[in-house]
Formats: sequence, C-alpha cells, structure tokens
Amino acid sequence: MASQALRTIAGLILLASAFGLCAQTYPSKPIKIIVPFAAGSGADDNSRFFGDLVSRAWGQPVVVENRPGGSGVIAALAVKGAPADGYTLFCGTNSPITVNPVVMKDLPYDPIKDFRGVFLFGITPVAFVVNANSPHKTLADLVQATKKSGNPLPIGTYSAGYELVGAWFGTAAGIAMTNVPYKGLSATVTDIVGNQVPFGAIDFSSVVPLVTSGRLRVLAQTGEARLPQLPDVPTMKESGHPEFVSHVWSSIMVRAETPDAIVNKLHGAFKTAWESPEGLKFRATRPRVNVNLTPGEMQAFVVSEYERFKSVAKAAGIAPR
Repeated sequence: MASQALRTIAGLILLASAFGLCAQTYPSKPIKIIVPFAAGSGADDNSRFFGDLVSRAWGQPVVVENRPGGSGVIAALAVKGAPADGYTLFCGTNSPITVNPVVMKDLPYDPIKDFRGVFLFGITPVAFVVNANSPHKTLADLVQATKKSGNPLPIGTYSAGYELVGAWFGTAAGIAMTNVPYKGLSATVTDIVGNQVPFGAIDFSSVVPLVTSGRLRVLAQTGEARLPQLPDVPTMKESGHPEFVSHVWSSIMVRAETPDAIVNKLHGAFKTAWESPEGLKFRATRPRVNVNLTPGEMQAFVVSEYERFKSVAKAAGIAPR
C-alpha cells in the first residue's frame, strides 16, 4: 500500500519534471496555427501577422494552415486530435467556440472542456455590406426594397457567427433572409462585388481597404459606437435597431491539457508582438476594440460569449439543428 503510494508520488514528480523541462526548451520545432477559414479573413490576417512576429522573436517557424469548412468543426477537430504540447495552435473564433454550441446539435467537441485560451486579438463589429454600386444607401433603403419585392433577401456569410447575426437582422427588420454560405471572406466579397449576392455580413476589421478601394459600401456596423477608421458608417443602434449590438473575435487557443508553463510562454510572446511597434501599426489600420485578457480571464470571456450568442439565437428564432 505504502510502496504503491510512493510509486504514484514518484511518477507525478517525474511527470511534473518532464512538463517543466518541455516548457524550458519550448519551442524547439516549428509551430502550426490552424485557422478555421480560408486565407484573407480577419482571423487569418491576425494569425499570419502576429505569428510572424512571434516566429522572428523565437527563431522558430510559425506556419498558418487554413482548414475551412464545417463552420470551423474541421479545424477544431484537427487541433483536438493533435498533441497538447503547444505546437498546434487553434485560431479560435466566436463561430467554432461560442456559436456552434448554440446552433449545432451533436457537436463533436466541447469548446469549453477541449480548448483553453492563450491570447485574444480583440473584438470587432460585424459589417453589413453591399456592392459599392448598389442603389441602396442605407439599411432602411435595403429593407424597404426587400419588402416591396416580396422575396427573401440573400445574405453572403462565411461562418455560423455571421449567419446567426444575419438571421437576427432579418428578424429585427421583419424580412425573410436566405443565407448563402461561403468558406471564406475572399469568396464572399468576390460575389458581393460581382453582384452574385446583393448583401453580406463580414468582419469589420477587413472592410476598410474594400471600402476605400471602391468595391464595397458599408450600410451599418454592429458595434456600440462608430469607429475612427470609417467614421461615416452608422451603428445598428443609429439605424433604428437599439438592441442590435454584436461582435466577432479571434484568438489563439490550445488544447485544454496543454501545460500552464507553455500557455503562459505563448501568451507572453503574443502579447509582446501585440504591443510591439509593428503590432501597434498593424492594429491602427484595423477597426477593433482591444481587450487585454490573461489566459484565465479568456476562459471566463468564452463562457460569457456562449451565453451572449444563446441570447442572439433566441432573438433570431434559431434552434439547434
């Protein structure tokens, strides 16, 4: 009995020593960031830019691997199936982490139990956009035209989060919506610009160059207030929907079993990159609300976001399917 207890204690000590040694030598090989969307999205943009800064600081490659499809399920399962050693990171966003549990039945992973947060890249409003040559100058114009036509309004989206916010808009405006799903931002924008779909919900942080280049027009955004990068774009609250406030976000996450020492090392590296002169310059051109959270605080944030999207789904009349 005593000898068994001693063997157990010795085993735990050896395991702790091994984890400590791993953390001291980490990283000793390339790191992979799995992104649940195609290249070109805000999440992809953040992962590539800050991953490169971390790579240069550590002297190890940080490679972005895009795994679009399944509303982020494919990417989430790829990370869940990898070792919990800090070499496979997840660009966790609101769609696979806090929206899928609300809108999907039999989800093959548990966002709260299977993953833990490392670093939050800030939160961003959703932009409701049309082609720059669209006759609709405001949301009210679009809603009026849709009601007059008697047809549902097609909306291009590229994740469950945008689909959910789009459905909420339809409910709030009293119009029927038809979701047109894409695998990434680029494909969504291409079809909006090409008049294949008349309306879209996309990441506001990606929209500035598309507006300034004359490709898109933003009718409204879902933040609490206007943002300085596009100060003429009204909020949904200003557009007649006072309760309509929402946002999307992206982050770095790892498997829940990843040792604390490695999580803290990763957090420190991304925070240093975030606060660097290059990071500040990058962030200045991309609308977002910066939120400085520790890994522990990120877990609480994820839980609160899950509750928020449950409320959004209820407002939109969406049940798990």
